[in-house]
Amino acid sequence: MDSVDKTLDELGWRPFFSAQMSELDDSGSRPFRVMAVHRGKIVVAGEGGPLDIQPGFGDGLAAEDHPTVGDWVLVDSATCQITHILQRANLFKRRAPGGDQKTQLIAANVDTLFIVASCNQDFSIPRLERYLILARDVGVHPVIVLTKTDLTDKPEAFAAAARDLQPGLEVESINGKDPASAARLSRWCGMGQTVALVGSSGVGKSTLVNTLRGSDTIATQAVRTADDTGRHTTTVREMHRLDHGGWLLDTPGMRELQLTDVASGLAAVFADIVEAAEQCRFSDCAHNSEPGCAVQMAIANGVFTPTRLDRWRALVAEEAYNSASPAERRALDRLAAAAARRK
Repeated sequence: MDSVDKTLDELGWRPFFSAQMSELDDSGSRPFRVMAVHRGKIVVAGEGGPLDIQPGFGDGLAAEDHPTVGDWVLVDSATCQITHILQRANLFKRRAPGGDQKTQLIAANVDTLFIVASCNQDFSIPRLERYLILARDVGVHPVIVLTKTDLTDKPEAFAAAARDLQPGLEVESINGKDPASAARLSRWCGMGQTVALVGSSGVGKSTLVNTLRGSDTIATQAVRTADDTGRHTTTVREMHRLDHGGWLLDTPGMRELQLTDVASGLAAVFADIVEAAEQCRFSDCAHNSEPGCAVQMAIANGVFTPTRLDRWRALVAEEAYNSASPAERRALDRLAAAAARRK
């Protein structure tokens, strides 16, 4: 293997990307991987890198047409400008906070998603479900990572609650400050593997990154003691090299995670409810008190709880609204307003 191939493989190069190179007639460009995206520059790595590149993309492009962390891009050897974004194996995105319906890219070409949550008041089953939906929708393997186990005398209660979210879901409970404890995550961090970390602020993502890297170069902050709520530490999406040869993609904490265009992930995470609904006597069953409702029967038999059904209903409605066209959203808003007036 020559040095170019070795460098690319270490960065996570796959046959999926090399196959695209053979289809592109762009001999004057070389492949690089996006390591970080700043407001005024993009940092890429590859043979002859790292390089700092000016974005050079017009404001009129859709969000998906801009490079994000984890992307593979072609860089012109003469101008050092990005000429092409290779097709992604997967892409994490969300609806940006605010009311303008913009899409915000989170990470691309990820092998494993570490969904980080802390064993304190900030632990949230609904939030974990949202992250699981993102992972299942793009086909990325999720692992729930529970941090701050040193701050509770019942860490297994948190782990059991997380495992109940889906059959076979992998859950690791660790002390993010302890290298021996964090080492249990190393099996997902081998050579060329890319692991993304997601979770709300203050759950210990930056501490975990420092421990896995054997470094304390990433700043950390304490949570507020009143409610265990975290403060933003990470402000830039960036890839970090790990001792085992893998890459850890840290992301800023997200206080708001609106779901958009993730119907398949939603169905996968709530497969128990979806399967029960398919057995209802009537195809338009509202799953309330209709005769022959298999969903209510499943609740009566303890298959899932009414609270889980309520969360599913709310997420289905949210996903449908966020995925609708502007005209469809206006119509839904009118219906909601009319229903509110009738109450």
